[in-house]
Amino acid sequence: MADTVRAAVQLGPRRIEVQEFPRPVIGPDEGLVRIEANGVCGSDVEQYKGALGNREYPTIPGHEPIGVVEEIGERAAERLGVQVGDRVVVEIIAACRSCRRCLSGKAQSCQNRYGTHGVSPVSHAPSLWGGLAEYLYLSPGSMVHRMRNDVPIDLAATFNPLAAGIRWCYRLGGTQLGDTVLVLGAGQRGLASVIAAKAVGAETVIVTGLAADAHKLALARELGADHTIVVDEEDTVARVTEITDGEMADVVLELTPMAAGPVTDALRSVRHGGRVVLAGLKGGREIPFVSDLVIQRAATVVGAYGVDSQGYEDAIRIIESGRHPLERLHTHAFGLDDAALALETLAGEVPGERAVAVSVQPWL
Repeated sequence: MADTVRAAVQLGPRRIEVQEFPRPVIGPDEGLVRIEANGVCGSDVEQYKGALGNREYPTIPGHEPIGVVEEIGERAAERLGVQVGDRVVVEIIAACRSCRRCLSGKAQSCQNRYGTHGVSPVSHAPSLWGGLAEYLYLSPGSMVHRMRNDVPIDLAATFNPLAAGIRWCYRLGGTQLGDTVLVLGAGQRGLASVIAAKAVGAETVIVTGLAADAHKLALARELGADHTIVVDEEDTVARVTEITDGEMADVVLELTPMAAGPVTDALRSVRHGGRVVLAGLKGGREIPFVSDLVIQRAATVVGAYGVDSQGYEDAIRIIESGRHPLERLHTHAFGLDDAALALETLAGEVPGERAVAVSVQPWL
């Protein structure tokens, strides 16, 4: 058993290097997961570019880890219901599980958290909080969900975008049988939202993307989208009006990174009494927001903060069922030494590569 653990450490914008850290000694309330894969998120790309100004460096990125329990303390095993050898996905937030917010089912709002996977800096002992590493530390507040070990890892690695799509489309958006759903953004979470919308019975699903996203829009149609809109060639609101005969969308998911215009498009595309879910981070920038549209359309606007426990459970069940071609989402896998290349590939910065979902698999 090695005494050190290799991890990809972000030192600043576009600066990543592989470093070694002491392998932590695991106590009765803690654990250690041998990482099989960590999905790369659009927010990881923005963090890599330095566009998310609230990040501390150095840090080990990666908040979509899946792996096998290598070590587990006695009390942790009892609390989490796992044992050595179980495959688990790890929630982002390691909450205290005992404050008022946690006990009322709002662990995402915990103010006493032990740490945040993929965000907590390496100065936060024992450093191994991110999924771009050979091993991930499980704190006394970490939460995990079991997934069958026989699911191919490329498929298993799609759990987080799928969980987000389910939560944002169904649980926050309230999508129902017969609804029209507009998904602004054809990234991996947008595509997962197509699957979620169709799974709960949406009649019409519309997805937007850039001309450069042609491969993603084609995949959206394969996954069940009824219409796609190329936003740098067509007017989104005009096309939604045309497609819906003026009825507009029951649910709008705004998932685009860093772009301000789609927020207004979302508000102009929702029907009277509909719901808009905002999930695309804008890097802390102030953006134009036409509040009159919310009032005049009696719209409900909801902020989507990541994924909750139910979302993880829903995603795992769907993945294990094998009913959807989720393997089509995963396009690239990279080893730990190529973590920066993985981020740049998802960002569309590598000529000739058409990425959808990307993972870093430390043992490649």
